Parts: sequence; C-alpha cells; structure tokens
Amino acid sequence: MSDSYTPPRVWEWEAGNGGKFANINRPTAGAREEKELPVGKHPLQLYSLATPNGVKVTILLEELLEKGIKEAEYDAYLIDIGEGDQFGSDFVAINPNSKIPAMMDHSVNPPQRIFESGSILLYLAEKFGAFLPTESAKRTEALSWLFWQMGSAPILGGGFGHFYAYAPESYKYPIDRYTMEVKRQLDVLDQHLANNRYMAGDEYTIADMAIYPWYGALVKNRVYEAAEFLQTHTYKNVIRWADELDARPAVKRGRMVNKTWGDESEQLKERHDASDFEGKM
Repeated sequence: MSDSYTPPRVWEWEAGNGGKFANINRPTAGAREEKELPVGKHPLQLYSLATPNGVKVTILLEELLEKGIKEAEYDAYLIDIGEGDQFGSDFVAINPNSKIPAMMDHSVNPPQRIFESGSILLYLAEKFGAFLPTESAKRTEALSWLFWQMGSAPILGGGFGHFYAYAPESYKYPIDRYTMEVKRQLDVLDQHLANNRYMAGDEYTIADMAIYPWYGALVKNRVYEAAEFLQTHTYKNVIRWADELDARPAVKRGRMVNKTWGDESEQLKERHDASDFEGKM
C-alpha cells in the first residue's frame, strides 16, 4: 500500500467510513427499531435473502420437498439487509447476531428458533432424516466439509469479496492476501472433487448445499465478477460439480427464493407455495 496506517492506542468508530454497507454497519449489537415479522401458514418460517448464506437453506428446503417430505413446506419472507431489516426487534429475537438466514419452527412447542446457516442445515437434515448420512464415517465426512465451509467462506466473502468488490478503495496487499487464500481453497475443493462426485463421496448432502452457493457461484462467475481474475476455469472438477448441482430442479428453485436482483424470471421475493414458481422454471 502507498499509505501506511498506524493504529491508535484505542480504536474509535467513525460512522459512514466507506464501503457498500457503511450505512448499516455499527460496532454494537441489538435491535434498532420495533418491527414485527410476518408469520405464514406453514410450521417453518424463513426470514432471509438470496445471498450465498440464504440460498443454502432454500436449496435444502426445496430438496426436501422434491424428495416428497411435505412437512418441509415453508414460508420465506424477504429480509432486505441493505435497508437494515435484520435489526428489527422480531428478527433480532430470532437471531441476536442480526444476520440472515433465520428460521422459526412452529411444529414444536414452544416454537424453536434456529440461526446461522450451518445450524439450520443440520437442524433440518436431522429433523427430516435426509441429506445427512447415518453411517458414522460418512456422517463425519459430511459434517467436516460442512464446517470447512463455515470456516472458509468468511475468507471468500468478508475478505476477498470485500476488498475486491466492495471496499471504497482498492489496495494491493489485502487483495493479494485474500486472493491467494481463495485460490488455495478452490484448489482444496478441486483436488477433493477429482476423486469424489460430491463433497462427502457419492452421496449428495448438506455439505454440498453449504459449499455450492459460495464456491459454485464463484467458479460460475455469479459472485464478485471475479472468475477471470481468479482464473476459475482452471478448477475443472469444481466446475463439473457446480454444473451438476446447477441442473437440479430444487437447486434452481432454491436460488430464486428471496432474490430481488437480476433477471425477473429468476426472482421470487417471497415463497409460500410450490405454485409460486409457476412460469419461472
């Protein structure tokens, strides 16, 4: 970097300090306004947005329904994080961390809140007995890759994505640092998928559903418009895997739910019934 920064002895927050999300970012937690969330007719109530973290959950819900598990019917309501919907009182009561996705399960008494995308995937897979192997070694492999994603994606999103696409100014050091790590992560996936159809072997699991919205989207140039920069075409096994998931009908539906950008035919701001997809597939 051309300009050197010496941190002060005590950091102080400066409001509106630049970047795409400067208008909502603060160093404090908690609700900022009283705001009631809608509740639909189904036991599962999802409050989300079609970011990679949100898409993980809607893919799983649509896969459960595709599998014929009617109890997985759900209502999905839009949480516009750019407008600060995640800081409303009802949402914070579900997720104190004010991040999407968040879910309420009203099929149990008292109703159960679930937050953090990985936790929601695991909760639903165990609740419905699907997309998570029961045999110990295979289950452990799936969970290892699920938690690999939870630990790795912040490097891709909050690290590379922020400094490459969202920061108010571009600096060589952070972009180089996070690019190197993202390419290493892609190589981890590419080497693994050279010998495995899916992340946990031959069985499609919640590990695939967690990793695909981040890394599948990255190699297909759907996030950050960085495919050329990262030379993602060289990760041929990741592309093969992403293409296979792209073709699944439930994945196509899951990617639409709570989406508010791009082609209108690929947007579904709220989801309450399978018929909501009519004319969009």
